[in-house]
Parts: sequence; C-alpha cells; structure tokens
Amino acid sequence: MFDHLGIGVSNIAVSKRFFLQALEPLGVSLAMEGPGSLGLGRDGKPSLWISESADKPARLHIAISAPTRAQVDAFYAAAMAAGGRDNGAPGLRPHYHPHYYAAFVLDPDGNNIEAVCHQPAP
Repeated sequence: MFDHLGIGVSNIAVSKRFFLQALEPLGVSLAMEGPGSLGLGRDGKPSLWISESADKPARLHIAISAPTRAQVDAFYAAAMAAGGRDNGAPGLRPHYHPHYYAAFVLDPDGNNIEAVCHQPAP
C-alpha cells in the first residue's frame, strides 16, 4: 500500500545510528542521505525517510517485515544494543494470529518500532 513513509526525529545523528544498527538484521540499510534527512530501505530503495524536525508529532508505530523469527530476535538485540528501550521482547502474539512472532522497541524519540514474522516456526 505504501511506497514510502516519513517520520520526524529530534536528532538526526542519534536516530541514524539507532535505525541503521537496529534494522541491519532485517536487511535495511542507508539508501539515500541529504541535508537533515536520510532514506532507509532494502536493495537501495528508500522506504523509510527520517528527517530532523522541531515539531513534536504523536508517536508512531512502524512494523517492518522479517522473513524469519531469527531476524526478529536479531532486530531486538541490535535495537537494544543501539540504545532502544524494550516495548515487548521477541515472542508469539497469538491474539493477532497463531504465527505472529514480533518484537517491539522504542526508538530515541519514543516511536514504537516492531519487527514481525508471520511464518510458522521451522
């Protein structure tokens, strides 16, 4: 449905470090960078734009797909090591569906960043 999504952050350098480290296990990397903004994505296509902003919008929830449960676990570990705050350790969320395996971390601005795998356990 979405081609790309943009969010404002309070400190672009802090958020760049956090998102690059947290999303690396999901195959997400820096795709483009400009003054005060950066585009993150897979295969060189920016899908998540992060821009420094003085505005204080409502916090967001962003879920990023992970092909495997191991990648969800790796995302959580990387995000926590990058300074994220726990908002739900890796595990099943059967109230969504029987195979919904996800982890939730708050980024430096308090946005809820999720990695989710919809595949059954191997």
